This record gives sequence, structure tokens and C-alpha cells, in this order.
Amino acid sequence: MMLRYALRTVRARKAGFLGAFLALMCAAALITACGTLLDTGLRGTIRTERYAAAPVVVSGDQYVHQTTVKHKKGKTKVKHKAKPIAERAWLSERLRTRLAHVPGVAQVVPELNFLAQPLSPASTGGRTAYGHAWDSAALTPYRLITGSAPRSGADLVIDSDLAARARLRPGDGLTLQSTQTPRSYRITGIAAPATAVRHQTSLFFSAAEARRLAAHPGQVSAFGVLPVQGADPERVRDAVARALHGTTAQVSAGAARGPVEFLDAAAARTRLVSMGGAMGGTSLLVAVLVVVGTFALTVQQRHRELALLRAIAATPGQIRKLLGREALIVGAAAGTAGALLGLPLGGWLHSRFVALGAVPATLEHTVSVFPPLAALAATLLGAWAAARIASRRIARIRPAEALAEARTERSRPAWGRIVAGLLLLAGGVVLVAVLTSLRTEPASTPVTFLAVVVLSTSVALLGPLLVKAAALLLAGPLRLTGHGGRLATANLRGNAARMASVVTPLTLLVGMTCTVLFVQSTLADAARSQVWDGVRADWVVAAQGPGVPGEAAQRLRAGHDTATEVVRTTVRVGLDKYPAQGLTPAGLTRTWDPQVTAGSLDRLGRHTVAVSQLAAGQHHLKPGSALKLTLGDGTPATLTVAAVYARGLGFGDFTFDHDLIARHVDNPLASSVLVSTTRTQTQLATTLREFPGLRILSPADADTLQADRQQANAEVNYLAMGLVLAFAAIAVVNTLAMSVAERVREFALLRLAGATRRQVLRMLRTEALSVLLLATSLGSGIALAVLTAFSVGMTGRAAPSATPLLYVTVVGVAGLLALVASAVPGRAALRVRAVTVATAKE
Repeated sequence: MMLRYALRTVRARKAGFLGAFLALMCAAALITACGTLLDTGLRGTIRTERYAAAPVVVSGDQYVHQTTVKHKKGKTKVKHKAKPIAERAWLSERLRTRLAHVPGVAQVVPELNFLAQPLSPASTGGRTAYGHAWDSAALTPYRLITGSAPRSGADLVIDSDLAARARLRPGDGLTLQSTQTPRSYRITGIAAPATAVRHQTSLFFSAAEARRLAAHPGQVSAFGVLPVQGADPERVRDAVARALHGTTAQVSAGAARGPVEFLDAAAARTRLVSMGGAMGGTSLLVAVLVVVGTFALTVQQRHRELALLRAIAATPGQIRKLLGREALIVGAAAGTAGALLGLPLGGWLHSRFVALGAVPATLEHTVSVFPPLAALAATLLGAWAAARIASRRIARIRPAEALAEARTERSRPAWGRIVAGLLLLAGGVVLVAVLTSLRTEPASTPVTFLAVVVLSTSVALLGPLLVKAAALLLAGPLRLTGHGGRLATANLRGNAARMASVVTPLTLLVGMTCTVLFVQSTLADAARSQVWDGVRADWVVAAQGPGVPGEAAQRLRAGHDTATEVVRTTVRVGLDKYPAQGLTPAGLTRTWDPQVTAGSLDRLGRHTVAVSQLAAGQHHLKPGSALKLTLGDGTPATLTVAAVYARGLGFGDFTFDHDLIARHVDNPLASSVLVSTTRTQTQLATTLREFPGLRILSPADADTLQADRQQANAEVNYLAMGLVLAFAAIAVVNTLAMSVAERVREFALLRLAGATRRQVLRMLRTEALSVLLLATSLGSGIALAVLTAFSVGMTGRAAPSATPLLYVTVVGVAGLLALVASAVPGRAALRVRAVTVATAKE
């Protein structure tokens, strides 16, 4: 009975439910898109290419493990946690003998994987180029289609894709930048893979040359295990695992080989899970806020109808059931449509992340039924909950009161709403206070956006009071604008709840947009400021390719000149990850000043480390303290703290001896070289003329280059939150359009009372600008409070960085949306004759 009546109501009031439908559909699309990213991070396929012919692959352990044991109430709880490391973990070559004696194993092929980039990068088609020993070609397999295998250190076999792109053939020369000085090789052959290799370029060297370039004596990247003919690969895998029991070696087979080959894709899984979860969580909170507001406006527009139902003996339970079923009907339709739209949206998001370099193409986008089903369930639950919340008052009060409120809005909101708004305001203040104590970006970022949503929700609950307060403040200036201003003032005072429903999405849009835009610039500008103050070098050598070779830095150390090589990596202390760098200790204070607060950089060496104040505070370190950590490739190390410095945001939290770090990273080339010299830029360029791709930059030019890189990294975050902001913008337009569309009878009565069409439109513009002023003030205040707290926590200073032109653009876009969303339905409403509207049945 109630379901049938709900269906009839939805059919009869299609236009009235359109706003709720659009809000729910956008919410479902957004949740589905974020869900596909999360699903890709959890279950995305990473297909093997190089190891296609090796059913079993043995590799190093790419995780740091931690086991904790707790004794409580006579029970023992053991927890195991693991976090990924940043670089490739290498294996001892001596394991080959053990593997060769495993039953069912026909051949064990050692694999060396190292950087080897042609100095004309365009020839690789954007693919990353890796070097290998020719012996490991059997793992794909690669087979020679012309020429011969490499025999000497100067010989090279290239893959067929590189040969076709660069138009190379046997006998040609090719200069490569590998882990050592650039060197020219003679192409002796061209090899083609038996299976498709789409994401990398393979270059094959002689075994001796490959070992030299890999720079890991006695170690290998992995072992490819080839079973005897007819052997079951799974049984061989189990036998290999038993043989390696007690070692850190990991055994992979089938689909598990892909993550071993493409470490960046395996690391991107964790990043994508984090990104998808953060986007999805923020989207869900924003969606709940928007949908509840939309349904509240829908119920408010039907107040007279629902009051009449109460007057003819409809019980509160029946009213709740009716609205709940209507919400489920609209939610089912909107959720289905939104989930279907969210699938291509998720694919587009993934492709953009790949294009921006945030996710490698080797991590394939996964599409399954789980994200759409989750979005549909969330939409149904959200619609039902929103309807229940919006119908609380109309279902609770007496029928006579309901009829009275159908004509005149209540003078003040319910006490429960005010108390809830104040509690959320207090919660937002607490989150802002907590934000001032958070020192790491992973910890502070989710709290930042949560604080914006919580404070915006408090604005939604306290909205009617805020609108009335704004109406009192603006009453004087609005009277000066004429009849339209006086009408707008009366509407702001008399319809505060309706106006508040418009203020909420506008506040959220301004506050969230400013936070997304300026949280990145606040952090980036603080880091750049520290780098600018800390670099004492006269010149900075940067590479357009993989890095600056060590021999180039050595040539810069002529006479009394100092050249400090900088190698970047990450390390873990326990399970906590920190950015780190390796620097050449000799003459370090001539090129670099991290603002040492304790100890001395003169003690920096292979057995010592300098730490930032943040890391020192978190782990209770001081000069002379012993520090246990895990280097980038998983190698454990115990070092002595030599110094503590303040500029950790710009230079990383740990600084090591360059030679120590270079042995434990995949790319040992320097990302830059800091040079202290009296020579000119031209003289330095002449010194480095044998090293193509190197640039001599002034500190100012290096700072500009760093700013460009930071902007490119920020684009990923802008894209991640851009959809949430787009949803908020759609909510602004949707809510404003709904608010104006319900006022057709009011406009008709104004025109019958003598108001002209132009005066009514002027009144709408004045209302929209008044609401915009209030929402902009609230949104800007929320963003300022959150950004200031973020700045205090991350940089130690209450100095958020905001671009005035960008802020004006945000406010201008919000204002344009508000004006267009109110003017278009307003003009449409005024096209109908006033007498026709006034005499029509409600």
C-alpha cells in the first residue's frame, strides 16, 4: 500500500525529485570511480613480461617486517606487520647452487636488472630501459633475429622495438647512460621477444659487463627457475620454497611474478589504495552532507502536502515510511545510473594518473561488480537516512502545527539541530587543534580535509541562525539598492532555512577548493624556502636523463673547488618511512647548510647519520645516539647520530654519506651536484662537455626547476580531489535551482502586487550575492583556520601560502555558479503568466 503510494508520488512529482536524483546519481558515480581505484590497488593485475618463460621466480624480500608480542590477561597476542621498501632487494648469487639441486629444476638463470638509458630517450618510445646479461634472455625468451650475442665489454644486443624506433642495425654504435660513466657500445645483434613486451626496453650485455654495471658484486636481482619438461610448476615452486626455507628469498609463480618484475607497479598498489580510500572517504562525507541538504529542501517544499496527510489521520510512522520508500525508489534509480557512469569515470581517472606518472601503466585498471554494488548500497542507505533525518520534524509535531508551519517558516531551528551544530563546531575546532601537532604529510592530509567537512557540516546545521545574522548585518546596505534589496532582506529573514540549504554547498565548495589548492602550495613553498636558504653552492649541476655520473662530479673537484653529489632515497626506522639523501661529506659545509642545531656535519661518514629535528623528536635521538634503520634496498644498518638539523622539510629527514646510499639504491647517479667554485658557468660547461644531458644552473634557476616539478606532483592531488570539488559545484547549482524553482507562486504574487519582472530578477540577484558573501566568508574562514593549523604543524610557522589571483578565481567561479543557477530557473518561472500561476492549484 505505502510502496504503491510512494511510486505514484514519485511519478506525479518528477520535477520535485529531480534535484535529489541528480545529487544521488553524482554521489554514486563518484563513489564508484573511487571504488574502482581502490579495487585496482587491491586486485589490479601486473602482468609479467621479462619472466614470461620462467614459471618460477626467486627474488629478494621487498618488505620490512615487524613482530610485536603482547601479554594481556594470561593471553599472548602476536602481530606481524610489513611495509614495502623503496629499492630492489638483491639476493646472494650463492643461492644458485642450492636451487640447482632442487628436484624438478632443469635450469637456474640468474637475472641482473639495472639502469641503462640510451642518450636519445625518444628512441625508447617513453619506455624505461633496463640492462641485463645476455644469459638471462632465456627468461622471456628473447631470440636473436639478426647478428650475434655480445662477447666483449663493448658489445650490445638491443630489442627489436628499439631497433625499429631508432633505425639501428648490427654494426651501429649506441651511447648509453648506465650506473657508470656514459659509454658507447657496438650493436652486435637484435633480439625479439617470444611474447609481447610493451612496457620496457631491454638491452643485453656480456656477463662481465653486466656485472660491472649492476655494481652488486656477488648478488643478483632474481633467479628464473626453469622446470624439467613435464614438471608441474606449482610442485616445483613448493619444492623451491622448501629449499629456501630459513632465507629471506621469496618464491613467486603465475600472476605473482608481475610484482617481482615491476616493483614500481607493486608500490603503486599501496599508493592507489591510499589515494582511492582517501578520495572515497572524502567523497562519501561530502555526498552525505549534500544529499541530506537536498532531501531537507525537498521535504521543505512538500511541507503543506505532508501536513495535510497528517491532518487526515496519517500517523508519524506512515509519513516516515512514505518518505523512506520514496527515497529508496529515487535512490535505486539514481544509484544504478550513477554506478554505470562511475565505471568509465574510474577508467578515465586511472588513465590520467598513468599520464601524470602517479601510477605506472603496468598496473592494469580493474573493473568488477564490487564498486558499483557498494555505490548502489551507499546511495540507497544515504537516501533513506537523509529522508529520515529530513522528515523528523514533520512526522513528530501535531497536525495543526504542521499546517501552520506549511505557510510560515519557524522562527528558530530546533534545539537538537543547534546542539548538534555546536558539537560539530567543537569537533572541528578540536581537529584544527590536533592538526597543529601533526608533523608528517600522511598523518595531516586526511585530518585536513576531515576538518573542512566537519566544519562545513556545522555550518549546515547552524545555517538558519547564520543566515538571519547575515540578514541583520546586510539589512542597511541592501536597503540602499532599492526595492529589490528590501525584498531580498525580507526573504533572507523569513526563509532562513531555505537560504541555509544554499549556503551549505557554497561554503563547502569555497572551503574545500581553497584547502585543496593552497595546502599544496603551503607545503611546497615552505620546502623550497628551506632549500633556498640551505644551498650555499654557486652552481647546481642537474641532469636531463637518469642523473649525474660520479666521474662528472670528480672532474668538478679541481683545485679547491667542492662538488657535493646528492642521491635521493627513502629509509625506514621500524616501519616508519622517511625521505633521505646521501651527500659527499668532503667540503659539505661549503655547499650545504641544513641549519644544524646539535652536533656537527664534520662527523658525517659511513658509520654516522644526520637527522632532522622531526625524526630526532619522534625517536628520541641526539648526537651520539645509536640508530637502527633499514636502507632503501632492505639492508639493515646501525649508525651513530652525528648531527641534528632544522631544515628537514626541504632536505629530507635523514642525511647519509653518499657512498653508503649509492650502494643501496637502484639509481646510484646523483640527482644533482652542488658546486662551490670561482669558475664561470661557461667554464663548468666546458669541463663537462663529454657528459651530454647535463645542465649548469644557478641556485635561482634550480629553484625554478624544483617549483616546476612540485607543480607537476601537485597536479596528481588536484586531480584526485577535483572530482569531489566538481560534485560540490554540481550540488551548488542543483540546490540553488531547486530553491528558486519552488518559488513560482511567490514570484507570481509579487508581480500581481505590482513588482516588475526586472525587479524580481534583481531581487534574486541580490539574494544570490548575499548568500555568496556569507558562504564565501564562512568557506574562507574555514580554509584559513585549517590551512594555518596545517602550516603550524608541517612548517612550524603560521604562514599558509595562498595566491591572491587564484583565490579571486575560486570566489568568482562560485559567484558565477550562484548567479547562473538562480537566474536561469528564475527567468523560466517568470515566463508563465502571473494570473495563471496564482490561480492554479498547489
